Amino acid sequence: MNYREPLSDKAVAISISDSDDMELLGLAHEHLRDAMAEVSRHLLAFGARLNYGGDFRKDGFSELLFELVTRHRRDADVNDVRVAVTNYVPWPVHVTRSAKDMQALAHDVRDFARIICLDRRGVPMSLKDLRAKPRERVSAAEWAASMSAQRCVLTEASDFRVILGGQTQGFKGIMPGVAEEALWSLNTAKPLFVLGGFGGCARDIAEEIGLIQGSQDRADGWPGLQYFEGWDHTSLCNGLDAEENAELARTVHIDQAVAILLIGLLRLVGSKASHA
Repeated sequence: MNYREPLSDKAVAISISDSDDMELLGLAHEHLRDAMAEVSRHLLAFGARLNYGGDFRKDGFSELLFELVTRHRRDADVNDVRVAVTNYVPWPVHVTRSAKDMQALAHDVRDFARIICLDRRGVPMSLKDLRAKPRERVSAAEWAASMSAQRCVLTEASDFRVILGGQTQGFKGIMPGVAEEALWSLNTAKPLFVLGGFGGCARDIAEEIGLIQGSQDRADGWPGLQYFEGWDHTSLCNGLDAEENAELARTVHIDQAVAILLIGLLRLVGSKASHA
């Protein structure tokens, strides 16, 4: 009998973007990058595949993920040749780049990652069908619709989701991206882990659903925050109890957050295995 990693059949969506609260919390952008790296590294060590939906800015989170999996390969089961990372690229992102650039990127990361470009409705496209020349402008309405479609696809392709950070200003879409992805998970009962210690959307969501006490000086909120009313820790379906979810939402110590995250994940896969 071959040994199997506990998360070998699971795909975890990573929802992250810069937090507007980092400076207020005494943290820097590097802390958020380190947090993502540690979460991703441990998930890979347990055999999980990572799903992400981001752009390709220099020093961005997509680049960080690609760098990470070159140093920490996924601990895959025997004969499991699936790539460690799948990046779902929404239409507004790839349409503003040349087909040649996207094809070159997909080729460069082919050994450890897969690039899936989506059309406006979220349908996967062939790299051969991308625009030869970049489009100069994408309207706000096109951004919003395409990003929502991508987030739906990403949710369907993932078994669990981890959120941390999340900018609440200057976003493109009907609401902040991390928030919309979290809402997709809640509405589809996909397990959701909220790491709120780095502020941003994740912290606001943790407060709104009662995981932790709200800040008295918190702003009025951002578009979409009202959709989290009525949810609570049981809605997260993540294998953690109320106290554990509160600690996960509160801590700024990434080692502690990773430990709690893995407790929930292993409970979930253990529970499903015992009922198989």
